[in-house]
Amino acid sequence: MNVTDPIADMLTRIRNGNTAGKDVVSMPSSKVLVEVARVIAEEGYIEGYAVEDTKPQKTLHVTLKYGARHARVIRGIKRISKPGLRIYSKAEDLPRVLGGLGTAVISTSKGMMCDRDARKLGVGGEVIAYIW
Repeated sequence: MNVTDPIADMLTRIRNGNTAGKDVVSMPSSKVLVEVARVIAEEGYIEGYAVEDTKPQKTLHVTLKYGARHARVIRGIKRISKPGLRIYSKAEDLPRVLGGLGTAVISTSKGMMCDRDARKLGVGGEVIAYIW
């Protein structure tokens, strides 16, 4: 299946799996999706991720994280920059999600990172997604 926006597909699979109470969600893998999963895992919204070498394409498995009594860790996840409308931000103007309680995933010239790290390094870039 050919997907126009694989990042939006990934975020939707995570959102749907989280709502349904799944432990693991799977999707076709790419370098960009692995980097997005790495940032989300570093921020503590998912337990982890693994890339399985399958044919014809590698598969990315994302292990979702839940709190006490199966409470969801991810309250919301939203795609910001889309193929039809790219959203870029300077280092000074990087967004703060829920006043700093959430995280923005930013694609910079130094790689994919969260908004806090981009602010610290003084780099801007494309605002990929918000997660809270």
